[in-house]
Amino acid sequence: MSRVKPSDVRFYFDADIRGLGILLAGIRPDVTYPGDPGGEIHKRFRPPCVVKDVSTPDDVWIPQVTKESWLIITRDRHIRSRPREIAAVRAYGARMVALTAAEATNTFHQLEVVMCRWRDILRCLDRTGPFIYTATRSTFERVPI
Repeated sequence: MSRVKPSDVRFYFDADIRGLGILLAGIRPDVTYPGDPGGEIHKRFRPPCVVKDVSTPDDVWIPQVTKESWLIITRDRHIRSRPREIAAVRAYGARMVALTAAEATNTFHQLEVVMCRWRDILRCLDRTGPFIYTATRSTFERVPI
């Protein structure tokens, strides 16, 4: 009989790309999203997400996710011009990757961007926050915060 070990969640997919989070959580035990009930993937058990509701305000979920040391993946074409979100990332020491590709409007296109930039995203796990990177299929750039 095989044992189920706890998973080490590393990625939080924001409500803006919850569909992608659900898709990836079905194949990766280190992915969660708002409202994630948890589950067993590849003999690893992922606990329910600390963010229970998709409508949780940024100033509530950003500190919760940061406390867990999760890398935030979100979709926001205009992240560079959102002073409140940038201030929250800075204040809580969050680590964020924002999909900014104009075509990243559905789960398939969001998946395409994430897979094209996956190695860049993985490197973010070793970096200390606060930071924000923007990602498209062909670019991965740090946002001055």
